[in-house]
Amino acid sequence: MKQPLHTIIAEIQKQERKLSAEAPNFIDEAYRMTVYLQELLHNVKEDIIKDGFANKAEEIRFFKQIKPNILGKLIYYNKVYRIETACPAENGHLYQNYFALQLQGLQQEYKEHICNSDFYRYYRSGRTDRDEHYYSLGNINYYDGLNSFVFEIDTKFSTYFDYKVAKIIANELIYNYLTTKLNPEQTPDVLLQNADAKDIFWTQTKNALIELIYALHAADALSHGKLGIRKISTVFQILFRISLTDIHNSFHRMKTRAGSRTLFLDQLKYSLEEYMDREDNG
Repeated sequence: MKQPLHTIIAEIQKQERKLSAEAPNFIDEAYRMTVYLQELLHNVKEDIIKDGFANKAEEIRFFKQIKPNILGKLIYYNKVYRIETACPAENGHLYQNYFALQLQGLQQEYKEHICNSDFYRYYRSGRTDRDEHYYSLGNINYYDGLNSFVFEIDTKFSTYFDYKVAKIIANELIYNYLTTKLNPEQTPDVLLQNADAKDIFWTQTKNALIELIYALHAADALSHGKLGIRKISTVFQILFRISLTDIHNSFHRMKTRAGSRTLFLDQLKYSLEEYMDREDNG
């Protein structure tokens, strides 16, 4: 596998940013990321089966780092899609209980199948002395009492333990997703009631704020471009005490509106230059 890990991760992050900007909701984003990652994994598999590995070090690197990062994200987005499509109506006790049960199930799986295993301790410690055993094809040890699905894996494209790493990666992502769902601090509508922030609010139009959000996203101005539209909009909704519920469609209407498509940014530029002139003349 010639493509380095950082390139694979960069490609996945680029697709995540693209879909975060395009997808009308998180369900659609999760579905499209699942399809994208499944296709990416399929293409990588074809390359591996066709060309093999140049040496043992390349084989270990692939099954230890590259494949688990693709498969881990695939497991995560597929799980999120299933959770979101079965979710009760937003807000209320039923909504909170649903996500609490999902989190409880994840924690139970972690206790039963991950945290007490020798491999998990090996992985977490950063050791490398048994890498050849864990991340080489054909080294499956059935005396370890493996899960029964091991009999169905493709032995030309799995060492079994690469799946274990992918599950660890996926479970951490799912945990963060579920805790965010359950944490009211992440909900703009709740923060709108916070008395400490009542003097900070947005006084322009919602379209103006959406225009600014997309401009910052397009310029990679926040977190080196690693934040998607949805995350950026959440930050602004919390900061400025405003609810933005139609960001995607509003942006597409901006792209087709008559005259300037960047009305607010044009006004910002004009206002700043005018302010600078006043400062110079003052």
